[in-house]
Amino acid sequence: MTAVAQARRAPATADVAAFARDYGVYAALVIVLAYNALFTDGFLTGDNLRVQLIQVVPVLLVALGMAMVIGTEGIDLSVGAVMSLAAAALPLYLGYGFVPAVLAAVLCGVVVGLVNGSMVAFVGLQPIVATLALMIAGRGVALVMSDEQMRTVDNPQMLSLGIDSIAGIPYTVVVAAVITVAMTVLVSRTTYGRQLVAIGGNRRAAELAGLPVRRILVTTYVVCAVLAAIAGIIVTARSGASVPSTIGNLIELSAITAVVIGGTPLSGGQVRIVGTVAGALLLQVIIATLSQHNVPPSYSQIVQALIIVLAIYIQRGRST
Repeated sequence: MTAVAQARRAPATADVAAFARDYGVYAALVIVLAYNALFTDGFLTGDNLRVQLIQVVPVLLVALGMAMVIGTEGIDLSVGAVMSLAAAALPLYLGYGFVPAVLAAVLCGVVVGLVNGSMVAFVGLQPIVATLALMIAGRGVALVMSDEQMRTVDNPQMLSLGIDSIAGIPYTVVVAAVITVAMTVLVSRTTYGRQLVAIGGNRRAAELAGLPVRRILVTTYVVCAVLAAIAGIIVTARSGASVPSTIGNLIELSAITAVVIGGTPLSGGQVRIVGTVAGALLLQVIIATLSQHNVPPSYSQIVQALIIVLAIYIQRGRST
């Protein structure tokens, strides 16, 4: 091959790589949906699509918070433990009413987020180390709170949140849609969002520019943990039972995968909310596809691992 031919091919290869980084998740989602439309019986029925939307909500909420944290060049491994804590707190306070119980569950997220953010921003721990500690301790606290027992949730308002719908759209999906819009505005239209991205792009430069780096970091981890707590509330409401021992297990893997394939780089400096939504939907559709074609559930984790490796490979040329 001549030098001229190589020079012409290089820009074309770069264009393909850039397209894959920016739009690959949308193209993959369309392809997987088209495959199911052609080869999976009943996939495009209203009932099935409703079920897929309901099931993607917890991962989507956790992924939105994870995208914010990753945007600061961080990571949060404690999101599953936060879901467990929220689930454990609900039965303890439902006797006081729906609102106090929900506030108690959300407060669990606030506390964990403050601890995570403080350890990262003030103590200087690496995010993976700081959140790993809460990942282990949080679920342990949840098991203590629940006496390691599954508890039935029979509060009518809580059950309504998990089962009922408005205009045919499940309440949980409405909640997720509202939060998604709010997060989009938060990232793209507020000073906080711009400062978050700046910190993730170059933390030292942000400090020299006088940005409130520590406050932004702590706030971001609190937002992430609160969204995980809401996911825990929704899963508990949907199942009608609090099961702290299993709720949220490995959801951090799914959330990180959704964020990465959605275009948010692990190196920080960008937050792609719409891409994260598409990434969560893509994961859900792939899992549903495997299930409906009788592939054992354990294989879905292998598929997720392969997807995240592929996404990281595609992102290797991204500049932040």
